[in-house]
Amino acid sequence: MDQTDLTQGSVAKTLFRFAVPFLAATFLQFLYGAVDMMVVGRFSSPAGITAVNTSSQLMQMVTSVITGLTTGGTILIGQYKGAGEEREVSRTIGNMFTLFGGVAVVLTAVIALSANGLVALMQTPAEAVEPAQQYLFICACGTVFITGYNSVSGILRGLGDSKRPMYFIAISCILNIIGDLILVGGFGLGAAGAAIATVAAQAVSFLLSLLVLRQGNFPFDFQPSSFGIQAGRVRQLLRLGVPICLQDGLVTLSFVIITAIVNAIGLDESAAVGVVERIIGFAMLIPIAFSSALAALTAQNMGAGLPDRAKQGTFIATGASLALSLLLFLPLQLVPKLAMGLFTDDASVIAHGALYLHTYSLDVLLVCFIFCLNGFYSGCGRTTFTMANGLTATFLVRVPLVFFFSRIPGITLFQIGLAAPAASALQVIMQLVYFRTGRWSRSLLREQ
Repeated sequence: MDQTDLTQGSVAKTLFRFAVPFLAATFLQFLYGAVDMMVVGRFSSPAGITAVNTSSQLMQMVTSVITGLTTGGTILIGQYKGAGEEREVSRTIGNMFTLFGGVAVVLTAVIALSANGLVALMQTPAEAVEPAQQYLFICACGTVFITGYNSVSGILRGLGDSKRPMYFIAISCILNIIGDLILVGGFGLGAAGAAIATVAAQAVSFLLSLLVLRQGNFPFDFQPSSFGIQAGRVRQLLRLGVPICLQDGLVTLSFVIITAIVNAIGLDESAAVGVVERIIGFAMLIPIAFSSALAALTAQNMGAGLPDRAKQGTFIATGASLALSLLLFLPLQLVPKLAMGLFTDDASVIAHGALYLHTYSLDVLLVCFIFCLNGFYSGCGRTTFTMANGLTATFLVRVPLVFFFSRIPGITLFQIGLAAPAASALQVIMQLVYFRTGRWSRSLLREQ
């Protein structure tokens, strides 16, 4: 297995070598939703775009919860590996598989059974209700595969392996694109076809990852006796993962609320917001990749007692993320309609989306600081702070501003787009203040 010792060698080279597969994997994951949106947009109508956007926002919230929980495992495994405690690594893996297997079953049942009610809560336009319900129910049935893939990926990244998760998601993405073209483009199944293609691709990715790990040099034997629950270990996993889970889940919920608010404005505005979310999501792949790589690098170096190396990685990751994101920010400011045209040819949707992009795209630069510092703090085990910081900015600034602007007669998406960068600015300030306190430097393993 291609594991990297993130405590050795040049920090810059190690970080970039580890981050590139992260970037490729996050790009491929982004393609899941983007391809669904693009294919449905080309072969369906604005109602189809709204259906996919509304339901995928809800599924993204579920995925954020899962990713947050499994990130706790990445941090703990990374710190144990950095400290050279291989037996603890194996025990942590066994607890992760057992714990998240149970979580997957519960989430699958809850989301699938409440699909219709959730679509109604989103104030989905009448034309998009039925396809949104179909898309959400089918995707919810695949929650077990989303949980499985993220668990495997979290374990591998904590071990210093960012390549295999990329390979697994690459296969899944290719299958998803083929499925979309066949089911949506060929058979005209619309949003339901896109959902079927997505779930099938996720299932293949997860099952393939298990098959490969059982055949390779993986620090877990997959024997029934190795699966289990140790109360202390589970508490540690939850202590690290739940704050990230709550942060990611509730921040995603905030965008669900924003989508619901915009849904009430009109169908074209709703479709425009859905397309812009995909565009901004693509632009944010760079800081997301550096943040994830930095969390693993920080965890191993903090476990090895090398906090200065972790700090150096943070400065490098933030600078590189900002420089690369600037290359994407400029086109979004200069030719926003061109970006919108990649997803739809509806003139009204393009016009509304261009207004939204002008202001919302400012967030592309600010999140470089937010994501990289969050990756650093998460690797240190300070996930409670990242949660408090994110939720404060989200629910005291972003959501209230969107609600306030939406109540102004004649308001456009240009003003609504200001809410995200305003919230991010506050978040960066709080992160920098916390960095100055030095509280992040206490050893996580010694706190157990």
